[in-house]
Amino acid sequence: MELKRVVVTGFGAITPIGNNAKDYWENLVKGVSGAAPITLFDATNFKTKFACEVKNFNPLDHFDKKEAKKMDRNTQLGIVAAREAVEHSGILTDDLDKNRVGVIWGSGIGGLETFETEVLGWANTEIPRFNPFFIPKMIADITGGQISIEYGFHGPNYTTVSACASSANALIDAKMLIQLGKADVIVCGGSEAAVTASGVGGFNAMMALSTRNDDPKTASRPFDKDRDGFVLGEGAGSIILEEYEHAKKRGAIIYAELKGGGMSADAYHMTAPHPEGLGAYLVMKNCLEDAGITADEVDHINMHGTSTPLGDIAESNAISKLLGDHAYDIQINSTKSMTGHLLGAAGVIEAIAVINSIIHNVVPPTINHFTDDEKIDSRLDFTFHKAVEKEVNIAMSNTFGFGGHNACVLFSKI
Repeated sequence: MELKRVVVTGFGAITPIGNNAKDYWENLVKGVSGAAPITLFDATNFKTKFACEVKNFNPLDHFDKKEAKKMDRNTQLGIVAAREAVEHSGILTDDLDKNRVGVIWGSGIGGLETFETEVLGWANTEIPRFNPFFIPKMIADITGGQISIEYGFHGPNYTTVSACASSANALIDAKMLIQLGKADVIVCGGSEAAVTASGVGGFNAMMALSTRNDDPKTASRPFDKDRDGFVLGEGAGSIILEEYEHAKKRGAIIYAELKGGGMSADAYHMTAPHPEGLGAYLVMKNCLEDAGITADEVDHINMHGTSTPLGDIAESNAISKLLGDHAYDIQINSTKSMTGHLLGAAGVIEAIAVINSIIHNVVPPTINHFTDDEKIDSRLDFTFHKAVEKEVNIAMSNTFGFGGHNACVLFSKI
């Protein structure tokens, strides 16, 4: 059986540095930080008092009041991104077979704010009184369900949950389903809204977050010697994946081809990466093999690069091992230096960054680098400080999640 080709015909985003895909990309190139003091809850007594929040988001600009109340912020953000992607793609034609259009979403946690609110409400009373929308607002799969309901898409519909790799896994699953002829179009992506008291408090308890409260904008500093943890972000991204011949037939603009998807497991620790970067090496190797691409053809890698002491070293070592001397000839970066870590939505918004690099031949910078880490190979070009103009024909994006889940996607010019 000959596998079908899968292409990108649209995308949308709502992020800490831009509430649509255009603004997001422009601010990536400018090197804008999305970090600021937390406004979504009172963080006075928390170790970390800042995050990368989506700015100026009012649900009532996008939903009527009644509908907005039925959705967690996680779902609201996801639907906004999906709407932009669907419009961008132009797939809503009169002859679209909606039975062949699916939705595959990714979310690492789901409706955390809803869970927190409802449980706190129960804790303060002896009467078990819960909102009837508690469960449907909270469950991680509901965003994909809501998107399909809005458009009447009857194709494959489910949500992938692999912590921070969730939306990258959604892309890979969507790719495979289209390759196998199970759908013509899939709206895929991910969303996360974990800037809540329990989200920040939980990650603080793990010592995972930066506590650089005196200077939030420089707190996310991947590969820097003084990095002290990741900066929590929120937002959503969506990519329209489409079977190549289907896209050609309707005259769609094709932005890139999704050629490869790789997956692996560290099988090492609940939260720490494999010290030798084994899972990271395997996932990139698997992705290259899936794409039929050799390591020396890669022009750019958007790294997972969370600004954690262990993770940045392991991933850098994995890239050096996989690419050999070619690793020194490519642009690698971490856009998390600007967006923070969007957890389950990280994979898709970073995939959108990679797609834009292919479209515009520009690689966004890794900001906030001050001091080299002697444990990281300084010959690697992390695109520090300023964006770089570079012909990008083939680019990869890494996403790794707690539990040792690793996912990698590879896009190419078409």
